[in-house]
Amino acid sequence: MTYRAPVDQIATTLKHVAGMSKAMDDGLLGDLSDDLVDAILTEAGRFASEELAPMNSVGDQHGAKLADGHVTTAPGWKDVYDAWAAGGWNALIGPEEYGGQGLPVMLLTATFEMWNSAASAFGIGPTLTIGASEAIDTHGSPDLKQTYLEKMVSGEWMGTMNLTEPQAGSDLNALRAKAEPVGDGTYRVFGQKIFITYGDHDLTDNIVHLVLARLPDAPAGTRGISLFVVPKFMVNDDGSLGARNDVTCAGLEHKLGIHGSPTCTMVFGDNGGAIGYLLGEENKGLRCMFTMMNNARLAVGVQGFAIAERAYQQALAFSLERRQGRAPGWSGEGMSPIAEHPDIRRTLLSMKSLTQAARSIAYCCAHAIDMANNTQGDTKTFWQERANLLTPIAKAFSTDVGVDVASMGVQIHGGMGYIEETGAAQHLRDARIAPIYEGTNGIQAIDLVTRKLPQSGGDCVATYIAELRQTVDEVRASNRDDLTRVADRLAQSIDDMEAATKWMISATSGGRMPEALSGATPYLRLFSLTAGGAYLAKHALHQLRAGDDPKAVDLAETVARFFADHHLPETGALLETVVSGADPVLAVDLVALGA
Repeated sequence: MTYRAPVDQIATTLKHVAGMSKAMDDGLLGDLSDDLVDAILTEAGRFASEELAPMNSVGDQHGAKLADGHVTTAPGWKDVYDAWAAGGWNALIGPEEYGGQGLPVMLLTATFEMWNSAASAFGIGPTLTIGASEAIDTHGSPDLKQTYLEKMVSGEWMGTMNLTEPQAGSDLNALRAKAEPVGDGTYRVFGQKIFITYGDHDLTDNIVHLVLARLPDAPAGTRGISLFVVPKFMVNDDGSLGARNDVTCAGLEHKLGIHGSPTCTMVFGDNGGAIGYLLGEENKGLRCMFTMMNNARLAVGVQGFAIAERAYQQALAFSLERRQGRAPGWSGEGMSPIAEHPDIRRTLLSMKSLTQAARSIAYCCAHAIDMANNTQGDTKTFWQERANLLTPIAKAFSTDVGVDVASMGVQIHGGMGYIEETGAAQHLRDARIAPIYEGTNGIQAIDLVTRKLPQSGGDCVATYIAELRQTVDEVRASNRDDLTRVADRLAQSIDDMEAATKWMISATSGGRMPEALSGATPYLRLFSLTAGGAYLAKHALHQLRAGDDPKAVDLAETVARFFADHHLPETGALLETVVSGADPVLAVDLVALGA
């Protein structure tokens, strides 16, 4: 089944749920207009649907290959990458002085949904290039910017992020890679990095690695980590490529999914040291890397719900064609399409509502980033804290949704979902990595409760909750029976969210950190469901006010009502888990667990 980008759904969410239209009206997004947004989304949808989506199964079946120290991607991938880069898609938010278009992160997020729905193993590569470009633009010296940014912004060269080592996963205190100053302003980098996405490939002539390593006199722990730019090929003064650097791909991981994306073991310095250039200040590399990682976390969240969208589209098409049994009330001849059965209807609505809720959260996070980038003073601080608050939600909830929805898609296919030829299984395999990388979802929950809730003494999250209550008031004022029911359900979930938030802030600040961390993941889901329910209600309210498409109004109301009836009731149970569920977690005898 082919993918068709849901351009109208994306545009409506972007403009009227996330807030792009108001930002344009307020003059905060430069010369961006509705017409330009629509043109960009339409062409992105065309490219994703017609040119990139057919490559998804090719990448899955062929994967990437390593031979004689060189990695090659699946047949046709380089051609589609060249066409993608030539279309200017890599340059969408890049700085204009280096050939970028300077457009909002919201538009990047929307287009990256389409790339990842079409072929998630493709979409994750440019994500890292754009993140590496941003890190160099923010923290690099003029020479580094001049040397690398133009070709990275255009997509002529790609970039990577090298953090993880065999003994150091999420805990960067354990990093052993080292960098020795040469004396001429360069460094020689030594060490091994694992799980490096697009660490080597044949899509571009050069690959620019950002590598975390320690200097000889560095302090212990994360305070002693520096960040280095280490190119695959050295760059001559005239911008041409020179000698091969001492960087090699020693192996490719054999993965559950995203086979088209080469995941590499990278070795630096086997033959005297890989030449690298300091990015930012010595021993301040983690701060520089987080410039890249925070946006990468949002991008991985996008990958989660993007795969969910494609899994939903395929499951819907299959359920309308596959005939089995006779659904209650079926009056047609023979067996009914399985979509007519109530349980399949329920599953399809769950897939659609979860996907749309996750999309809305991620787009709202992107909106906050854009507002922080385009305002000053207290307003900038407000939006930066909002982006900080929503980033772990966007990453964790969206990637959980990706797995859940893809699994439902397999279930709707029945036995055919277990057969690789249908493609339903690929979505589940591809989605399963996203809750793990760029900080596991458990780490996102810890980040949320320990770092993001305390922002501005709790005022940041309190203001957000107050905004959700305003949405309830607006929905109630519509006087629509279905939406009034949504408002009632949503109001109760907001009460649950507020109670859980107050308990969590009290626990983390009052010496009950183990209890707080035991409930961090349930709290993140409670937060996510409540926010997602509010955004679905806001979407339904917009469609009602627009009033130009009765079918769109009915569908939006149905999706919001379904989510309110079937998913928002979870928040009450989650509240109980957050405030009362720590005892067995902390008391369990770990040895006895194996009995």
